[in-house]
Amino acid sequence: MTTPGGTGAGLRVVVVGATGNVGTSVVEALSRDPAIGAIVGIARRRPRWQVPKTEWVEADIVHSDLVEIFDGADVVVHLAWLFQPTHRPLTTWRVNVVGGRRVFAATARAGVRALVHASSVGAYSPGPKDRPVDESWPTDGWPTAGYTREKAYLERVLDAFEREHPRVRVVRLRPGFIFKRESASQQRRLFTGPLLPGRLVRPGIVPVVPDLPGLRFQALHTADAAEAYRLAVVRDVRGAFNLAAEPAVDAQLLADCLGARPVRLPAGPVRAVLAAAWHLHLVPAAPHLLDAVLRIPLMDTSRAARELGWSPRRSAREAIEEFLHGLRTSGGMSTPPLAPRLVGGRLAEVGTGVGQRP
Repeated sequence: MTTPGGTGAGLRVVVVGATGNVGTSVVEALSRDPAIGAIVGIARRRPRWQVPKTEWVEADIVHSDLVEIFDGADVVVHLAWLFQPTHRPLTTWRVNVVGGRRVFAATARAGVRALVHASSVGAYSPGPKDRPVDESWPTDGWPTAGYTREKAYLERVLDAFEREHPRVRVVRLRPGFIFKRESASQQRRLFTGPLLPGRLVRPGIVPVVPDLPGLRFQALHTADAAEAYRLAVVRDVRGAFNLAAEPAVDAQLLADCLGARPVRLPAGPVRAVLAAAWHLHLVPAAPHLLDAVLRIPLMDTSRAARELGWSPRRSAREAIEEFLHGLRTSGGMSTPPLAPRLVGGRLAEVGTGVGQRP
């Protein structure tokens, strides 16, 4: 079951945000598919990394002429997302929401027949932790967290887009938290900052893991997420699909990975410490993201299995353990977002303002 149309040479796919955690794996997955003839990787900074069938275009989704770039494409995969600076929400709103709207509009104007959008479990309204919800669960996010607020807003934008452009096949993938070894250094920079020593994530070093009320979430390996994107590109499907691996991640699983023991704690004091560290620019992740994580529901992935033919090859624990190994070994790739180290090292991270600049 493939997307109707295309040329004899295969589908031409534009991947917006092709050099980050998910984008690199999506490009690799597409490059191995014989149904894909050409890939256009869009990034703000051209990588040294080379992949078969792939050409790189430097572009900014807020300012560049996206219609010209998308012209002739069969599918646009929109992955670009700015997590930082959390202290400047207008900046992330401009890139994620305004930029996202520009990607959608350019897809329609260029006559592209399919749009695959990276939504998230974060788009969901607060929900249960003891049973999974399907794709019909409300997508209003958690309003105080920039990430969830912006993901939810783009869901509304896509609702309107689908009504206005019924001939465009729209797919929304809503994954849990996505990890691989090569993304570890980038994710440390984005969420924990320069003050986390890699040796602290070695088994037996951390004595305890806080077991907070609501700390139960879903994760998956980036390669498994990429396979879902590949299937969404080549199969004639529409709508939203939840993506996650088993088991759900909780304090016990994290403690097992770290050789630690879970200790039940109230969320309030932990949040207060995180909030103080964020306000002092010691960590880049805002406390509002913790608020959202403690409230997001568990997802039912049966629609992805049934209609996409997708199932993860790795467990959530395997994804977490690979990510922790990447933290210990400065895992990365030769793309600007996934660089193992920035020029100037961790001092440069401090100097540019933790959580203040992209």
